[in-house]
Amino acid sequence: MTDTSPAFPVRERVERRLAKRYRAELRFRSAGLTAIAVAVTILCVLIGSIASEGVPAFTAHELVLPVSLDRDLVDPEGDGSEASLRRGSYNRVLQDALRAEFPEVRARGDVRTLFSLYTPLNATRLMDAVLHDPTLIGTEYVFTMPLADDLDLYLKGRLVEDRTLPVSGELSVTPGEDGLVLRSSTSAFAPLIVELGQAMGTEARILELRAEQLREAADQGPLEDAPRLREEADRHARGAAAFRQRALAEDGFLPVSTEMPSLIVEVDGQAFRLTNLAVDGSMAHGTALLGNGEIDDASAWTLYVIDTPEARRRVPDQLIVWTRSLVQRDLIRAGFNTYLFTNADSREPELAGVKGALYGSILTMIITMFLSVPIGVFTAVYLEEYAPKNRFTDLIEVNINNLAAVPSIVFGLLGLAVFINAFGLPRSAPLVGGLVLSLMTLPTVIIATRAALKAVPPSIRQAALGIGASKTQSVFHHVLPLAAPGILTGSIIGLAQALGETAPLLMIGMVAFIADAPSLGLAGFTEPATVMPVQIFLWSDGAERAFEARTAAAILILLALMISFNAVAIYLRRRFERRW
Repeated sequence: MTDTSPAFPVRERVERRLAKRYRAELRFRSAGLTAIAVAVTILCVLIGSIASEGVPAFTAHELVLPVSLDRDLVDPEGDGSEASLRRGSYNRVLQDALRAEFPEVRARGDVRTLFSLYTPLNATRLMDAVLHDPTLIGTEYVFTMPLADDLDLYLKGRLVEDRTLPVSGELSVTPGEDGLVLRSSTSAFAPLIVELGQAMGTEARILELRAEQLREAADQGPLEDAPRLREEADRHARGAAAFRQRALAEDGFLPVSTEMPSLIVEVDGQAFRLTNLAVDGSMAHGTALLGNGEIDDASAWTLYVIDTPEARRRVPDQLIVWTRSLVQRDLIRAGFNTYLFTNADSREPELAGVKGALYGSILTMIITMFLSVPIGVFTAVYLEEYAPKNRFTDLIEVNINNLAAVPSIVFGLLGLAVFINAFGLPRSAPLVGGLVLSLMTLPTVIIATRAALKAVPPSIRQAALGIGASKTQSVFHHVLPLAAPGILTGSIIGLAQALGETAPLLMIGMVAFIADAPSLGLAGFTEPATVMPVQIFLWSDGAERAFEARTAAAILILLALMISFNAVAIYLRRRFERRW
């Protein structure tokens, strides 16, 4: 039976209106959840990209080298004094130890390349070890030092594209007129012929396209640039023609230049770089990179291909072969990168660490915390509980709110003009950095403290006054303890923001290269230092590729510090929070 009462249309309209409202609320909640999901996704992608780049920096490959600490080299005076030990030839000790691992290296250029396996700065570390324990003199000491940054990246698979091809049959190596002759019983080099031909054709086509672009630029650009562009275009065209000529292999051999992938044969602890290949794939010519002996019908051998041409990378084939040999001898080991946390900044990426910046950040934040928090809290207490409401206090409140919105670099200019130029405080010191960051953090602490004080119910104050407490007693015994969670949260968040600031510190000279960490004492507040954000800025501008991973690693360390600050704020808020 249908309801025909007059109230039915009204009820139907109300139900439709409610259904529409529920649908609108559902859309709003869906939009909110979608926004949260998008924000979390972006955050995960950001942190994931930083982590993928920075995690390799937390590991390092070290060269474990037995060194002979001859007394004549490390103690030239022979009296064992510190002055004599400091004049020792520790770099010569490392060089002799490395040459002992590769006695076949005699040419001056090859010896210089061999020594680039490590940075000479490690000689200072060896000297420190001898100074710490002089009984090492005259003994054989196993010294551990970081591998050169480019070779470390190579072993992590982040420098070149390489692969090992399967081979079969026996290999023999004999001297010939054009160098060493490598013969395979199964034409194992045949697959490389097709690859090299395709690579030469691709390289020729790239050079031809560049030549065409340069000719178009010469025709359309300024007349004064046309001769240079046409000359460069002709050079590219000649290079393309040379590649196509090589691909014809008119003499039965296909040459392998430095613009092509490197082909290396490894057999019986020796390594040979192929310089040309016979078109039938059964024979190749090459030069010895490791060892120089003859090989008779070896069945266990490998063909190692570096797809990144030698002309396009900083590490030559020779260094790669020596590095692979040291790995096989267990003289190169991978482990946790302690240098990242125990060293200060360095021009060499493998020795660069965050210790100096971390100590500088700690000292700077101590100054910031002990200045901004007490001053900010007491200022907020006065303005909220004691100050009369008049034009003067209104002007102060407006200025505090405006200061919270001032760009941070303005505080840096203020610190440069006042603390350094006027007061003569030392440049690039944690003391000045802490003063500048204190000025920047004060408005945040004041605003957060006032908000926490306002959140305390007026009945708390009235009850305290009602039982005979003074104004000061009611504020410090009742209001402040209840507002403590909000005050601590605002203060810690303000300090965390100061920890991540860079611009104001750049203005007071904390962008300088600091090779030694400041001391964690009173003297450290006036010693030259830098902070974590500035260290990240400096490393991001580094020329070496290894600084990219260290930049990301320093960002992860800074993020960990920021998360720790916020975790402490959450804990303190819950620890002191009271409900009424």
